[in-house]
Amino acid sequence: MDHQFLSVEEFNALFQQWSGQKVKITKHEMDDIDQTIMTLQQISYDQNTRRIDDYVPKHSLLLHGGGQIETLAAMSEQPLPSPVYEIPLQDSTLYEYDGQKFFITTERGVYKIELANS
Repeated sequence: MDHQFLSVEEFNALFQQWSGQKVKITKHEMDDIDQTIMTLQQISYDQNTRRIDDYVPKHSLLLHGGGQIETLAAMSEQPLPSPVYEIPLQDSTLYEYDGQKFFITTERGVYKIELANS
């Protein structure tokens, strides 16, 4: 499959198929890169209508499951602080899929989601 941009609905339909699998999320924000390996139990969305400022996202993609965060700069690994990994979404967020990996590009950074090697 070729690299393609997706609507949020197309992204959701494809990504929901990964529920129950182990995924690797690589977050690249500014000069910071973190990797999270988690067992994806459920995918949901949240809308925050009581925002005080633009730092709190209006919409969020919530990935439910347990896992580990690896901070590449510190070369350390620690458990997820909660069983939910949150990706802030905006109206300008881009969703891409290349047949093996999803890319979510926001004003804050880029998130790459792929199936993790067992």
